[in-house]
Amino acid sequence: MSRTRVQHFSISLDGFGTGEGLSRQAPFGHAGERLHAWMFATRFGKTMFGQQGGTSGVDDAILSTFAVGIGAEIMGSNKFGYPGWHENKDWTGWWGANPPFHTPVFVMTQHKRAPLELEGGTVFHFTDAPPADVLAMAREAAGGRDVRIGGGVRILRAFLKERLIDHMHLVQVPILLGRGVRLWDGLEGLEQVFDIETTASSSGVTHLMFARKGG
Repeated sequence: MSRTRVQHFSISLDGFGTGEGLSRQAPFGHAGERLHAWMFATRFGKTMFGQQGGTSGVDDAILSTFAVGIGAEIMGSNKFGYPGWHENKDWTGWWGANPPFHTPVFVMTQHKRAPLELEGGTVFHFTDAPPADVLAMAREAAGGRDVRIGGGVRILRAFLKERLIDHMHLVQVPILLGRGVRLWDGLEGLEQVFDIETTASSSGVTHLMFARKGG
């Protein structure tokens, strides 16, 4: 059976996965690019943006598993677009004509629209179904491969609360945001559900791996 995975999701030392004040000009609010600087510095991260160079250490090795075994993605409305994107019929997401997913993507939103097919095999489906139902749709579309829970923070929290995540990779970034959307709220005792391992990187980030107990 396919697994439900979270990959490469960055949080601050105080647990925020995004900043305050999200907009089209500031997709992560006042956090800016600080949560993801570790990613952009890697060889794999630079390749995603058509650049050369980059680091080749543990961050790059882990990030390069991004597409391995993934057959579908689930994301929230705020990952797909800025506040109010649903009023812009021309909005197709942050990623241009060829998004990096190359799979069916299920966007959990109250603002439903027809499926959006882009280059490279990415097809966005918009649904207001609850997490368990969306996961069932994504698993069927994944054809036996894994389903990635892509974020944002509220989507991760919803799937964690319903115990629907099998494996989660978080990246703790050594910054304090102070405000925004926190991941851990309402998830007391989560450590009883997962076996947790950590790996420190010379870049300053810490990789946290959560594997469901008995999974």
